[in-house]
Amino acid sequence: MNIKIVLEAKLKESFYLAGFKEYQKRLYNKVQLIEVESINDYLQNKKQAFIISLEIEGIMFTSEKFAYKLREIEQDGFYSEILFLIGGAYGLSEQVRKKSNLKLSLSKMTFLHQEAVLVLAEQIYRAYKILNNEPYHK
Repeated sequence: MNIKIVLEAKLKESFYLAGFKEYQKRLYNKVQLIEVESINDYLQNKKQAFIISLEIEGIMFTSEKFAYKLREIEQDGFYSEILFLIGGAYGLSEQVRKKSNLKLSLSKMTFLHQEAVLVLAEQIYRAYKILNNEPYHK
């Protein structure tokens, strides 16, 4: 299943981009970063996407429960891709938030959107290590 991190901004700093690319490589390019001007526009015609918005008020998972949630979505059979939505400096619009199947919080703290991309990529990587019973997550 394709996993896309959709960022309503640009990942400008080279060290964030390098970190993301490292996890992308470890995941055999299973995760893509999509930089857009408007997430709402991007979501048009995404009928078979499971949409996860990153929001401070969202659900917080342990790494294990996050891994099992990804597996559950993949095994559902309806969805062709998982989209993680990260807003820019002003967050996600209410219109975008309403389209979300799941609201996810990485922490009760606020992160720069660039940091959220990197933390999320690492957690996706960790999730697949857990699901494949490979060492890493402890």
